[in-house]
Amino acid sequence: MKTTLKTDLTVKDISEGFVYNDYEGKGLFGWGGRLTIQPEYQRNYIYADGKRDVAVIQSLLKGYPLGLLYFVKVGEEKYEILDGQQRVTSFGRYITSKFAIKDENGMEQYFDGLSEDKREKILNAPLTIYICEGEESEIKEWFKTINIAGVPLNNQELLNAIYSGPFVTKAREEFSNSQNANIQKWSAYIKGDVNRQDYLSTALNWVSKANVDNYMSQHRYDNSITELKAYFDSVITWASTVFKDIKSDMKGLEWGRLYETYHKNSYDPNKVSEMLCQLYADPQVQDTKGICEYILGECKDTKLLNIRVFDDNTKRIVYEKQSQDAKAKEISNCPLCAMGNDNNKNRIWELKEMDADHVQAWSKGGSTDIENCQMLCQTHNRAKGNR
Repeated sequence: MKTTLKTDLTVKDISEGFVYNDYEGKGLFGWGGRLTIQPEYQRNYIYADGKRDVAVIQSLLKGYPLGLLYFVKVGEEKYEILDGQQRVTSFGRYITSKFAIKDENGMEQYFDGLSEDKREKILNAPLTIYICEGEESEIKEWFKTINIAGVPLNNQELLNAIYSGPFVTKAREEFSNSQNANIQKWSAYIKGDVNRQDYLSTALNWVSKANVDNYMSQHRYDNSITELKAYFDSVITWASTVFKDIKSDMKGLEWGRLYETYHKNSYDPNKVSEMLCQLYADPQVQDTKGICEYILGECKDTKLLNIRVFDDNTKRIVYEKQSQDAKAKEISNCPLCAMGNDNNKNRIWELKEMDADHVQAWSKGGSTDIENCQMLCQTHNRAKGNR
């Protein structure tokens, strides 16, 4: 790959003709239309937080260098930003009055309100730019390699770079657009940041059954995301239909896997709602994140709920009482062994060989207190169902 160093361009040069799309949340063009600021393999603009974007402008005012910028030559007098789009978008947004900074007196100042000398200092700040030329595969590989400053690319942002094309473009328009009216609804089920590609990553993970890399490779040049969107909508619609109530820890559950496993089953949303509220109110349930799957699985797998267990003191008290009663009757201190006919019928197990068990199963209303505790040998306890 060929590189050429340019040091004769300024912030003013690169900001000429700057276009920022508020709807898509990204810088589009600069340098008089010659520069594409955010090609599709680049991540969304993430510096608009009142800190990092402001820091870029403060650096320029203090005369600090912004660091190396890398542009890719893609045609005659046509370039794309390979590295530095967050910094370029930041100063482009400031010069076009998209945000303000605070001056030395704590007053907010937009670019047009700055003194002339400060405006000139920003506009005339020199930039150090490498112009790169090479094959697409070289450019993409280098893009990954030079990701050394600021916020590192996450896995989905790297995949967008590797498989850039019409499919990624359309997928990002749908799932990486913070202005999408559906984001609020989706946020009940999806954890993460739209701009950091978390929603897109989730949608791809669901439709590909966790084989995102292969799926993006297969669909890279598709001009439609119909399958991706339809599957995503199916999962969200199913989840919101079965569970009428929205709970905070529904966010980030493996809804794609749950959909694949349970969507063919029939559920009464009213009964699901009643059961959901009961389980969230039950102090015995220690892992509320497992409640949805517990209900979907017909309330069989109590391990999903991490039911409160008996404490060591309770175990010792119950063990001592059972053992004393068993010795007096010359039977095993495991009630189930005592009912059998094998060599363990009269065996007195040590405490470390036994487990605490609910006499009345928790799922049938049994509580986790000493009155509902019995000690069983580990073999019987682990073989007992619905405990």
